[in-house]
Amino acid sequence: MQETMDKPRTGHAEKRRLRRMLLFAAIAVVVVLVSVGISRLQPAAPTADRETLFFGKVQRGQMMLEVRGPGTLVPVDVRWISAPVEGRVERIPALPGVTVTPDTVLVELSNPEIEQNAFEAESSLRAGEADLDNLRAQLESQLLSQQAQVATAESNSEQAKLQVEADEKLYADRLIPELTLKLDRLRSTQLQKQSRIEKERYTKSQSSNQAQLAAQRARVDQFRALFELRRRQVEFLKVRAGIPGVLQELPVQVGQRVTPGITMARVARPELLKTELRIQETQAKDVTRGLPTTIDTRITSAGSNGIVPGHVDRVAPSSVDGSVIVDVAFDGPLPPGARPNLSVDGTVQLDRLDNVLFMNRPTFAQTNGKVEIFKVVEGGKAAVRVQVQLGRTSVSTVQIISGLQVGDEVILSDTSQFDGFNRIRLD
Repeated sequence: MQETMDKPRTGHAEKRRLRRMLLFAAIAVVVVLVSVGISRLQPAAPTADRETLFFGKVQRGQMMLEVRGPGTLVPVDVRWISAPVEGRVERIPALPGVTVTPDTVLVELSNPEIEQNAFEAESSLRAGEADLDNLRAQLESQLLSQQAQVATAESNSEQAKLQVEADEKLYADRLIPELTLKLDRLRSTQLQKQSRIEKERYTKSQSSNQAQLAAQRARVDQFRALFELRRRQVEFLKVRAGIPGVLQELPVQVGQRVTPGITMARVARPELLKTELRIQETQAKDVTRGLPTTIDTRITSAGSNGIVPGHVDRVAPSSVDGSVIVDVAFDGPLPPGARPNLSVDGTVQLDRLDNVLFMNRPTFAQTNGKVEIFKVVEGGKAAVRVQVQLGRTSVSTVQIISGLQVGDEVILSDTSQFDGFNRIRLD
């Protein structure tokens, strides 16, 4: 009996270790579950102030495709005036800003060589004209002498012919010998030949005189053409406007030496203006000649809001600094106060889409791109992020392909501060 009571209790320690291991395992499982739960918890939705956001609603209907760009008013008729001859600037009677006529002298040049050449050309012309007059007088005198010789020869021939007729009657009456008749006949024949020769010489003299006069006239014409050239060069020393308008630029100074071809002035007609728009090259691919355009001149007056209709007149074939120049011709009168170099805005109407979903264009929208945008839910208390497929874009609107429905309200403002959140609260 005593031995049974003193037997050692070995199973108690093992049970205690087992309970301790089970406890540690349970604690580990709880820690893991809590960690997983915490990792799956979403961050609290941030709050956005409605007053600082810009909203828009999805609509269905007609959407106008437009592109917009800044521009300036420029004259349609502009003349760049270059120096026609070499010279030194002596005087500038007109200054930029003045109204000019085609004959207004803008710059006066001096060139002694040109003036000397003109004087020599005029002297040569006058000498040539004098030689022509002298030659004409000489030839006319020679022709008159030749004409007198022809008349004398004809007279002698007729006298000899009459003498032969008289001799024939006398010979028939046996009053003169036959030899006298033969001699008179021979003399008459010789005088007739001499008369024909004098007539031919007179005719050839006329042709020769005409040729000599034509040659001398040709020389005179050469002298006259050279004189006209030299005279125009002298006139070119006074640089004129050439067209009516306003003198805009005059980049020369008194005393400056100019060479032919250098730009001396620019004259424009301010009443005839057009617009040069600068359209981004990515948007200008659909701009073609003839498309309707509206130009905002920002000039308001009685009965005018400053917006003038027009149409695309020309599209530049290449881009400069990422922009394409588009010329717009006006279809209506410009408001009073419109002048060259005035800054304007232009909108070109490209196309019209009927029965499409569209909304106001967000700042980050790109043509045919996918964007994530916040859609207003819960009656305006919150907004959730949705993915939207966009279509064609315009100046202020964008086509919606999928992701939104008619009547949906979205946030159009930049929401980059909410990146990482799929939901925001609206206060």
